[in-house]
Formats: sequence, C-alpha cells, structure tokens
Amino acid sequence: MNVLVLNCGSSSVKYQLIETSLEHIARNSDRCLGRGCVERIGTRGALHTWEPADGERHTVGSEILEHRQAIAAIIDAFTHPERGIVGSHLEIGAIGHRMVHGGERFSQSVVITPEVERAIQDCCDLAPLHNPHNLAGYRAARRALPELPHVAVFDTAYHQTMPPHAYLYGLPYLMYQKHGVRRYGFHGTSHRYIGWRSQVLLGRPREQVKLITCHLGNGASVCAIDHGRSIDTTMGFTPLEGLLMGTRTGDIDPSVVFHVMHKEELTERDVTVLLNKQSGLLGVSGLTNDMRELLAAEAAGNARAKIAIDMFCYRVRKAIGAFAAAMGGVDAVAFAGGIGENSPEIRARSLAGLEFLGVTVDPERNAAAVGREGTISTAGSRVQALVIPTNEELLIARDTVRAVQGVHVH
Repeated sequence: MNVLVLNCGSSSVKYQLIETSLEHIARNSDRCLGRGCVERIGTRGALHTWEPADGERHTVGSEILEHRQAIAAIIDAFTHPERGIVGSHLEIGAIGHRMVHGGERFSQSVVITPEVERAIQDCCDLAPLHNPHNLAGYRAARRALPELPHVAVFDTAYHQTMPPHAYLYGLPYLMYQKHGVRRYGFHGTSHRYIGWRSQVLLGRPREQVKLITCHLGNGASVCAIDHGRSIDTTMGFTPLEGLLMGTRTGDIDPSVVFHVMHKEELTERDVTVLLNKQSGLLGVSGLTNDMRELLAAEAAGNARAKIAIDMFCYRVRKAIGAFAAAMGGVDAVAFAGGIGENSPEIRARSLAGLEFLGVTVDPERNAAAVGREGTISTAGSRVQALVIPTNEELLIARDTVRAVQGVHVH
C-alpha cells in the first residue's frame, strides 16, 4: 500500500509517499517513494519543492492561497507524466495525518470518522496553534481524495500511559476536571519510533529496557520509556514546558510571566510570542536559534553563545538524571532530532557528568555518528548511549496501515 503522509501547518504542508504494508513492517522493508514541502501557503509566492526517492529535486513557485490548492499541487506532482512517482492518485491507498493533540480521548491512531473529527475539533482549545491547521489539511485532503481512508496519528497519544502522579499539576484538581489542565507531552511519534528502533542497536526487546530518549531540535523534549511505555516526558500542557529550546523558554517560574507583563506592559499575546518565539537559545544568545551557528560563535569567543549552549546541555543532563531516578535506573540513552542526530559536541556535553549512572562516551564513535544510527558509548559502558535518526513519517505511515487493517498499535 502506498501511504501519503501529510503534516499540515498554518502555511506549509510537508509530505512523504511511503510504500508499506503489514508485511513490509514485519520485514522492515518499507520504502519512501518521494517527499516534498509546500511553503508560504496563503501567498502568491508559494514554493513547492519535491523529489522522488531516486530522482532530482524540483521547485515550482506559484499562487497557493489555501490548503486545498496545496493538496492538489502535491497530487499533481506525484502523478506528473515525466517527473511523477505514481501513475495516478488511484495508486495511493490511504492518507496518514499528523495531528498534534488528541487530549485524553486518543491513545491510539484511528481512522477519521465524523465522530473522530469532532473530537479532534474539541481539542483545538488545547492546541490552538496546531490542531486547526492539522484539521484544515485533513479536510482539504478528504475533499480531494474522499474515497480513501484517512488516519489521524497524534503526537500526544504515546504519552497517555503516564500515571497521574506524573501528568497532574499542583493546581486544584478541579482545574483538571473542568478544563483538562494536565501534562500531555508531545513528540510522541518520534519518541515511539526511537524506542522501537533502539531494540535493534541494543539487541533486546524494548519491553525489557529502561530507555531515555532525547529528541533535540528547535523543539526539544526528553522521554522516560519504562519497558516500552512512556511514563514521563519533559513537555507538558503545551510544548513550552521542559527543556530550553530554539525559541522557547522551557521551564520557568510562572510568577516571572506576571512580573514581566507588568514591567514591560505586555498583552497576553505579547507574552505568548515572547515565551514561544523570542526566548530559548535565540533569546539568551541574542544571535540565533541555530545550534550550528551558536557553536561557531562560541568557538569565536562569544560569551552569550556559550551560556546558551551550556544552559541547553545542562537541562538535557538534568532531565536524563531525573528520569533515571523516576525509573529506578536506565539501560540506554538515545539521541534524535536535528541537534541530537548531528551534533557530537552537544551529545558529549549533555552526557558529561553522568558517568556515575554508568554511561561513558567514546569520542571516536560519537564523532562518527552524524546523521546515522550508531552506538556512541564505550564498549565497557554499563549504560549505552545511542544515536537513532528519527523517522516520524515512517511511523505515521505504519500506523495508518495498522489502523486501516484494524491491527492494534503498540
């Protein structure tokens, strides 16, 4: 089955076409046929870039004012008589949609029915910056390809195994009952993929392992996976909680918000932008949210770049130590995401000082594992350190097949 995977944002649609099936999943022989991205939706200068897996990249500029036009452009690209990937849209068997928030309703990926669509709509209050755009993309795709099954794969679903003592806040319980205020966690598809893939490098089933996964990119989170189940994660009610990120504050004393609002005479919207778009690595360094540029600036003697990087690595290290305590030990730590997969220096600095847990980094192995799977700990390290490039699109495609086939996802 060819599965079209869609990740729809407010002004972009990222996508992949993946050939997979229950047999492909069992053999780990799934195949990406092509990928692309439509950017600047809503403008006359929209860009559509796509590339077949075995072909060259193509970029087309045009007017794309809404998601419906973006989906049409994607289908046209896949079925182009010269540069296409498949003969027609009839060769697409299902569509998998990334949905950020499923609340407490969804702990599995599901075929989208009118009832499911209404439930996702009800979660828009919990993810107003994401769910409405995810739904807009789904509705556009459904109109374009109504005969196909559409499946929702939720970022939050994987963390529904967290126990109450991990997901509740110290607020009056009524806030949870009335308004659903609790920690939901995000990056669930990535953490689940890393957990699944780790068993290959470790040579042990994930159900026998205490694993800490570190998805480190512009958005970043750490997850404690105890014998195959998420029992805690750093992101919370929104993706703002937890680690220092590219432009997000991460953990902060709530009183700071009111103090800054008063001193700077900020509106609620101003504060939202400040915390989510102007803080983190960018805000501390005053330079950039790109870790590569920050490392170069630090090497050139920029003190604030060094402080930002130190803060980032320190918070990752704290999270690893906390989750090792939460699970009563740890067998392996795995890194993924743009930073986690490609920066040996950040990995080494994040693990420095954790030798007491039993993890020791091999510098040569660490330097060699850039953008590829590998073990970066020493041969004698009691706790293994891994690099596992994440593949959320593959996991979404696989979940789509399972949901369509009625197979339980685990």
